[in-house]
Amino acid sequence: MAKFSCAALIVAAPASGQGKTSITAALAYSYRKQGKRVRVFKIGPDFLDPMILEHASNHPVYQLDLWMVGEDQCRQLLVKAAANADLILIEGVMGLFDGTPSTADLAAALGIPVLAVIDASAMAQTFAALAHGLASYRDDISLAGIVANRVGSDYHHQLLIESLPQHLPCLASLSRQSSTIFPQRYLGLQQAEEITDITHRLHTLAEQLKLDSQFTLPKVTISTHIETPVPSQLAGVRIAVARDAAFAFIYQANLDLLETMGATLLYFSPLTDSELPEADSLYLPGGYPELYLQQLADNTALQSAIKQHFEASKPILAECGGMLYLTEKLTDKNGQQAPMIGLLPALAELQPRLTALALQQVELKGQTLRGHTYHHSSMQTALTPTAQATSPNRSHTTEAVYQLKRLTASYIHFYFPSNPTLVADLFLP
Repeated sequence: MAKFSCAALIVAAPASGQGKTSITAALAYSYRKQGKRVRVFKIGPDFLDPMILEHASNHPVYQLDLWMVGEDQCRQLLVKAAANADLILIEGVMGLFDGTPSTADLAAALGIPVLAVIDASAMAQTFAALAHGLASYRDDISLAGIVANRVGSDYHHQLLIESLPQHLPCLASLSRQSSTIFPQRYLGLQQAEEITDITHRLHTLAEQLKLDSQFTLPKVTISTHIETPVPSQLAGVRIAVARDAAFAFIYQANLDLLETMGATLLYFSPLTDSELPEADSLYLPGGYPELYLQQLADNTALQSAIKQHFEASKPILAECGGMLYLTEKLTDKNGQQAPMIGLLPALAELQPRLTALALQQVELKGQTLRGHTYHHSSMQTALTPTAQATSPNRSHTTEAVYQLKRLTASYIHFYFPSNPTLVADLFLP
């Protein structure tokens, strides 16, 4: 049995859009500048928020989720982080009690106190009513305190503070910021690497954050079983991983697992590289290929290299945007169309609205693999799926998995640690 004792908080809110990412980033950056070793996690499947939080903490951000990751692995990830941390911050997902499993479910399972972020704009004493509701709705979670976000003035701040009961202190506040503090697009925040002045923005947030000087970070002790070593099933296997502005939706835990199983990861850019690294297998993760249509279409040399890899019956795993890159044609939101690689007899097109959002589980070769789907595109193909996913949260979204030769393609972003054996099989030459 392994244990950790470390200061820890879950940053949650009554709804999406309250400013959880801004507050978590501001806290991480502020404590880091004070010399504390900060590690940050994100509850639920997400790629974009973790990119911002990685810049704020200067460390990779991992996902925590009771279903996709599992409670045991969540505990193991936290134990590992605590070994080199003074503070662990965990950004919640949606509203505190939304979804199955919810942020509150994870807080209750792990015994980590919640810091509730409330957007205080356009309200005064109702701020306290919301805080009271969050604190009293379930008796198996505890609120360490409240953060008042988007405060309009000193007088506004005073109204908010005075309205709170004594057992729910306002531990921090942040003045009203520009809505573009972290620019957004249709899948969420812009990718951190696209925000050229991100360090300045983080510094500004941290400067504006007013922390209660009397606040003592709560310490939490979590125990877990000693982690079972993962067999080196990919020893000696070289995996080429697409990674650039068009293909950046990758769980850090996926990369860690591949390397733990013995694989050598070789990164390349479909936007700028004319050839593949010398590799046995290929991993095309999700991202924004539709934003770089012409650049991807013009890179015919790399397209030929990927076709040769496919024709040689070498393994390829393509997720969401990586799958769109393998279609015959891709059309963006403005109706602009460009030819893609064409390994899949399919046409894909971006849609005006979200087309899928759900946790997903799929069975391949008698084994299950978990992940999630989140996209604004649709794909038309005559291919017969090898498998059809199911959703645990009563969603009607059930994504298909397609397999041709050694190619496996789906809209699903797979979470590799949910089944290392099956993942190894997908990448083994």
